[in-house]
Amino acid sequence: MLTLGFDTSAAHCAAALVSGDRVVVHRVEAMAKGQAERLMPLLEEVLAEGGAGWRDLSALGVGVGPGNFTGLRIAVAAARGLALGLGIPAEGVGAAEALGHGRGDVVAALSAPRGAVLAVRGGRIARVGPGDPLPEGWAGLPRLGPAAGLLDGRSSGPVVEAAAMAPSVARIAAARAAPGRPRPAPLYARPADAASGPAAPPLA
Repeated sequence: MLTLGFDTSAAHCAAALVSGDRVVVHRVEAMAKGQAERLMPLLEEVLAEGGAGWRDLSALGVGVGPGNFTGLRIAVAAARGLALGLGIPAEGVGAAEALGHGRGDVVAALSAPRGAVLAVRGGRIARVGPGDPLPEGWAGLPRLGPAAGLLDGRSSGPVVEAAAMAPSVARIAAARAAPGRPRPAPLYARPADAASGPAAPPLA
C-alpha cells in the first residue's frame, strides 16, 4: 500500500512516499513562495524516484495546518483534486499531530498571530498569549515544534526533535484514510483575510 503525503503549510514544499511504515522517498525544498508552481512537479519526481505512478497510490495525505494561508489552500486543493481524479481517499492531517507523531505525550507548539503560541496536546488546543501559563499539567511535558522555544520560562519540559512533516502526514493518512471520511480542509489559526464574509467556507 503506497501513500503519498505532502505539505506546503510553511516556507517549504515537502513530500514523502511511504509503503506501510517504510519511507520510500522523502523530499523537502525550502521556499518562501512558489509552492503552487513547484508542488505537482515535486510530487511527480517523488513518485518517479520511488518507482511508482499515480495509479499505484492507495491514499493521499495532506498537511492542513495551521500555517500559511496560501500554502494551505494550495496543498488542500491539490489533494482534493487528485483524490477525485484518482478515485482514492485523501486525509487531512494537522501540523501538530504530524510533528508529534510517534513522540508520545508531548506538547506541540505552533506559532500564532501577535506572538501567541498554539499549544496542542492530543486533541486539545490552547492558545497561549505572551506571558500566559500553559494549561494545568502541561508545563512538565516534552515540547516540540517551531514555536517550542517561545514557551521557555513557562515550561520545564525538554525540547525534543519533532517528527518529519511529510512522512508523518503520509503514515497517519495510510492508517486513517478511507472512503466516506471528511474531505481535507485548512485549519486556520485565525480567519482568512480574503474571506468574503464570516460564513464563507475555506474552500468550495
